Amino acid sequence: MPIKSYLAHPVPGKKKELMEALIRLGQCEVVPAENQDVLALVTDTPDEQSEELLREKIEALDSLKLLSLVSGFNVSQN
Repeated sequence: MPIKSYLAHPVPGKKKELMEALIRLGQCEVVPAENQDVLALVTDTPDEQSEELLREKIEALDSLKLLSLVSGFNVSQN
């Protein structure tokens, strides 16, 4: 199961809108920075294909300016 963390930079003035849209997508945990206009985003999906589809949905959000991958790893399901 891929777990990835991102920094999501909103369009100026759209931080709350972006946060709400990300939460609605599911498979995401969103933590807003208190002193910056950025969101920490952690995704947890069952497989790489699901992760790719989720990332495409995230990147299509109008309130998103930039999405930066911070780290990612795949947990073996043994």
